[in-house]
Amino acid sequence: MTSPLDAASLRGRVQATVDDVLAHQATVLAEVGPDAQELLGAVARLLTGGKRLRAAFLYWGYRAAGQPDSDALVRVATAMEFFQAAALIHDDVMDDSDTRRGMPAAHRSLAARHERESWSGDADRFGVAGAILAGNLCLNWTEEIYATSGLEPTHLQRGRAVFDRMRTQLMGGQFLDVVESARSWDDVPTSERVERAEHVIRFKSAKYTVEHPLLIGATAGGASDDDLAALSRYGLDLGQAFQLRDDLLGVFGDPAATGKPAGDDLREGKRTVLVAHALAGADDAGRELIERRLGDPLLDDEVVQQLRDAITSAGAVDAVEADIARLAGSARMALKSTRDLSPEATGVLDQLIDSATSRAN
Repeated sequence: MTSPLDAASLRGRVQATVDDVLAHQATVLAEVGPDAQELLGAVARLLTGGKRLRAAFLYWGYRAAGQPDSDALVRVATAMEFFQAAALIHDDVMDDSDTRRGMPAAHRSLAARHERESWSGDADRFGVAGAILAGNLCLNWTEEIYATSGLEPTHLQRGRAVFDRMRTQLMGGQFLDVVESARSWDDVPTSERVERAEHVIRFKSAKYTVEHPLLIGATAGGASDDDLAALSRYGLDLGQAFQLRDDLLGVFGDPAATGKPAGDDLREGKRTVLVAHALAGADDAGRELIERRLGDPLLDDEVVQQLRDAITSAGAVDAVEADIARLAGSARMALKSTRDLSPEATGVLDQLIDSATSRAN
């Protein structure tokens, strides 16, 4: 069965647009000199392939408002992929991650070049500096692609406020995640732990993955206030469900599918809804194990499996699966409550609920 992500041949068209943008930026950077191409290469590797969820939500939000397909629309949608690339590059630096999508993370790749060349100074600091700049380039290009897309100027202006809000709130959400990782959970009740983890999810992932791209498209397309409100509910619920699935995959996912080592989220010590449920439901031995080993960067596969067993035995996986099902259901109900949107587009958006929350992600 064809994936809804391939409706309107969108994934292939987005990749072609990515390639065109990178080819143009290569000519711009050529004046700087050949070393600058290293930054371009780090971005290009990250932007090859992928689900293109964020591009899809912007595209189908615009189409839902009754607007036609166009290459300009695909270009606007592609801006979301460059924004995602910036977030991933910076996130990997903050999490000190080794890999992304089965390849060395940008800062690791750049550090490796430093070592190969036997340059002076610290290779890791060189890699981090380069990755920060590569991410910043993606942020610059996100704005440039949006502004020069060729979409009707009045439509771009309508979507601009949400576009700007997305970029600001994601940075705030990223910092929320940093703060939450540093703030103690000792003597904090489970309900507050879950609430704090969900607050991070909302602003670090849910909004910029689904709600904001969808609303950029639908607002630009001229959707009514009532339909925009329904799409916002759909986007927030689906975005949260998407991140909960990602949290499960970060602990239990197959590295061949996730592109990251097994249990990487456990090594990073991420304070997720899954962990909150695990601490609440574990027996004394399981709780002690989680509290003692969560966040240990040297976890081996044996201890990762012990932690997985403790999390599962605590009922945390079942609790998160139930949350995902509930949120997916409420997203579907929100979509059904819309009144004046294109049936073709809402049909694709309905199918995207399953794509975004699938266990096979």
